[in-house]
Amino acid sequence: MDQRTEHAPKAAVRQGYMSKNRLAVSLLFLMNGFVTGSWAPKIPEFKDRLGIGESVLGLLILVFGIGSLVLMPIAGGYIARIGSEKVAKTTAIILSPLLLVLTLLPDVWTAAIGMFLLGGFVGAMDVAMNANAVEVEKSMRRAIMSSCHAYWSLGGLIGAGIGGFLMARVGVLPHAILVTGLCAAILAVAWPMILADQPHPAAAKEKLKLPLTPLPWLVGLMALFSMVPEGAVLDWGALYLRNELGASVELSGFGFAAFSATMAAMRFAGDHVRDRFGATTTLRICTVTALVGMVLAGLAPNAAMAVLGFAVAGIGISNMVPIAFSAGGNMPGLQPGIGLAVATTMGYSGMLFAPSLIGFIAEHSGFAVIFASLPVLFIVVLLLSHHAVHADHKGRD
Repeated sequence: MDQRTEHAPKAAVRQGYMSKNRLAVSLLFLMNGFVTGSWAPKIPEFKDRLGIGESVLGLLILVFGIGSLVLMPIAGGYIARIGSEKVAKTTAIILSPLLLVLTLLPDVWTAAIGMFLLGGFVGAMDVAMNANAVEVEKSMRRAIMSSCHAYWSLGGLIGAGIGGFLMARVGVLPHAILVTGLCAAILAVAWPMILADQPHPAAAKEKLKLPLTPLPWLVGLMALFSMVPEGAVLDWGALYLRNELGASVELSGFGFAAFSATMAAMRFAGDHVRDRFGATTTLRICTVTALVGMVLAGLAPNAAMAVLGFAVAGIGISNMVPIAFSAGGNMPGLQPGIGLAVATTMGYSGMLFAPSLIGFIAEHSGFAVIFASLPVLFIVVLLLSHHAVHADHKGRD
């Protein structure tokens, strides 16, 4: 089917806007984002409960990132062997109760194991659902990646927005139980509609060979530098608002919530914007917007202004990552899975691994300096932005 439709007119083979398969993969993104967003407001409580400082918390976040980096390529291998559907379902089942498990762990050592598993299965599910989204995108002959990531941001918004409120009102444990129950409900709805894609055993062997051309690594660098600031807001935004700008427990969760809200809104429009203006122009406008927002957050005199800065940064970062992933999955001369694996692994290593280093630096410099300095990474993305052309439909077809 791919060979027949590759040269066919797009209008003749495009499917409707929302198929069952698209709804299912969107719900997977929603669930993964909800777990990640629910973790953000728990970080100050997690730190206080274990009686640790920023350095130890940074090490635990490093373990979170290591778990993701270990399990993501393993998930990629299983996707090639058995298909993204089975891997997405399995990782989603395991991920659902992990926030509850982490809430019940009594000390730093067991918490480290919990963080490894949480990071590992957040990342493994992420690879599987992105791979499934690529397959759905191909079957529909329609761009859906930005809107899928919009559902992730929407889940992050809901998780971060209600997390601090619920923990303050009903307690930490009931909040974790509610998160687990909602994840199970979302997964139950999505389960029968997830696209059953075919495994690619030949690609599994090819994935063992790293690409020798620089292009996928440059696109991966774009994803990396786009996601480092996202990870900084997720892991350190609440502490920045609470410890340095005097925000309450409820307000401290709204930094990532505002970031996710604007990101979700712009990602729902991202596929249409990209089709109209092209991936390169869209990426450049988004990168400049993200730069302005992050500087505003870092130089903010109060918590409200910092939340506004995070919101502006969310507008900018919204479509940077989906464009990089789409470009990674459509590298000329490479199997789609290879470029996507490079982009996702490098990108999520920035989101999950770099914040641990930020924790060590922030203990000596403070978070304001960190957030004001992160926009330097966006300048590199601007310099590489011409590679985003591979994300365009006309570049693929």
